[in-house]
Amino acid sequence: MPDLEYLSGFDNEHQTEAVAGALPIGQFSPQRHPLGLYTEQLSTTAFTAPGHLNRRTWCYRIQPSVSQSGFKPWNNHRIESAPISEICPHQPLRWSPYPGPTEVLDFVDSLHTIVANGDVKTQTGLAVHLYHCSKAMGARYFYTADGELLFVPVAGQMLINTELGKLLIEPGEIAVIPRGIKFKADPITSSCNGYICENYGAPLTLPERGPVGANGFANQRDFQYPVAAFEAGSNQVELIAKYSGELYFATMDHSPLNVVAWTGNSAPYKYNLSRFNAMNSVSFDHPDPSIFTVLTSPSALPGIANLDFVIFPPRWSVAEHTFRPPWYHRNVMSEFMGLVTGQYDAKKAGFEPGGMSLHNSMTPHGPESAVFESGTSAELKPEKIDNTLAFMFESRYGFVPTSSAANSPQLQPDYDQCWAGLEPHFNR
Repeated sequence: MPDLEYLSGFDNEHQTEAVAGALPIGQFSPQRHPLGLYTEQLSTTAFTAPGHLNRRTWCYRIQPSVSQSGFKPWNNHRIESAPISEICPHQPLRWSPYPGPTEVLDFVDSLHTIVANGDVKTQTGLAVHLYHCSKAMGARYFYTADGELLFVPVAGQMLINTELGKLLIEPGEIAVIPRGIKFKADPITSSCNGYICENYGAPLTLPERGPVGANGFANQRDFQYPVAAFEAGSNQVELIAKYSGELYFATMDHSPLNVVAWTGNSAPYKYNLSRFNAMNSVSFDHPDPSIFTVLTSPSALPGIANLDFVIFPPRWSVAEHTFRPPWYHRNVMSEFMGLVTGQYDAKKAGFEPGGMSLHNSMTPHGPESAVFESGTSAELKPEKIDNTLAFMFESRYGFVPTSSAANSPQLQPDYDQCWAGLEPHFNR
């Protein structure tokens, strides 16, 4: 398909119109719109949120969102929300990649939940889902009022057609759909799969750079937002909604993607992870993994995130007199990891693209035995860590696996054996 146009700049006050004259000038809500459109504001933070945190978008649409029949319960027991009524494990867990489904599924039907934490009703925590779809959604649309959706593709191209425009994503990129935005997600290739983080908490934002200063990490200019695009006409469609952990559906006689123009700072966006400007040690020691944070969802406690999205991208390693792989550690935060491509430098076997690992608060973890041996004996010359892209969803809340994930054949029963060869080397 042809390249799509995008607007640049994270959290900018963007404006775009698909038809000339659709965007009011000098005000948001005219008494009568010159093109006969309805004015509708979408607020993804409270009206009274401080200005630097406030997110809202004004939409000018063919019909307002209230033009739909009443919602009815929609059953899909593969999509779950926190709190999950299972044990929060203290032992390290790892899953092999899930195989593709045997049946042909669209995006919504392919979603299934692996872990969750916090409480969806109090807007704390998150859930991690997998998707593996091989057909378009057609006349079906979806949104979640429970949180924003962070897409991390592993394989295949996907077109996300939203109320505010279109995003095309593929492995090596991410996309974020704000809470409440309606969309459909269709594979462009024969199938596509990946991870989704449903963030119940504060909207994702860029982390503070601290002493790094004004530049580096993920730069605002590299985040891309869609230009306005709309669907018109009268067709029977189904809108599936997620609210307070429950799923509902409503029928409509028109597409919900009927926004002709919009202006605001709450909109879907995408980001190419290869543009992340990684910072690292140029002297000695291994810095904290927080230096690889792309996006963060703050909690009420400063510096302790509801969610950090962290990546481990290709980069140079040059530290002298240093054990360069990630050090062994126990952490008050809980870590859920995935792999997009290549190998993660702390795990050379058993952790494959599409796989997952979980280390909850204070669960010890670190390099496997073979990595320890190579890390303590390797010649310390400059080394390019290449052909890799791992990521981590880190949270102040412990992750609870769903029953299906805890009993999945993909759960590796012998994961902890990767540390079995760590013998004592103490020499008085």
